[in-house]
Amino acid sequence: MEDALSAQPVGRPGVGVELRATPYDDPVVQRLVAEVQEEYVRRYGGPDDTPMRAEDWVRPEGLFLVAWLDGLPVGCGGWRRIPGRDAVEVKRMYVVPAARGRGAARALLAELERTAAEAGAAEVLLETGIEQPEAMALYASAGYDPVAGFGHYAGRPKSRAFGKSLPS
Repeated sequence: MEDALSAQPVGRPGVGVELRATPYDDPVVQRLVAEVQEEYVRRYGGPDDTPMRAEDWVRPEGLFLVAWLDGLPVGCGGWRRIPGRDAVEVKRMYVVPAARGRGAARALLAELERTAAEAGAAEVLLETGIEQPEAMALYASAGYDPVAGFGHYAGRPKSRAFGKSLPS
């Protein structure tokens, strides 16, 4: 499933969640991404068609994490630099339904912010949609504010963009 080179532990955020930096093209990541795409199809009628390349998620230009709980991969998310801005974009935040409410999403988001700041980013931007009220609530509770749409989903009526300044 993975080897020592493909998944590097980055910390234990508590609540039994372990976060591992994992290549975007790893089979575990691809399975979780397929699950989040299925969720998008249920909620929006189609998958997220944002262009995604495995090389976007390689340090220092990006990072992709998998959350593990009780020895199972239960969530994922990553950041990648936004060209021409001193910012990163968070994408593919997802936690499997059986693990929701156990701190994995909050741990992922906090570690993505920490590592983005460590990599020199001044801001985190992300996009979600109106059919994901729990995601919008998470981002609001983590200090994100609504911002103007950006990137692939800028101007789309079901899209909502959020941003947060990072400590320098």
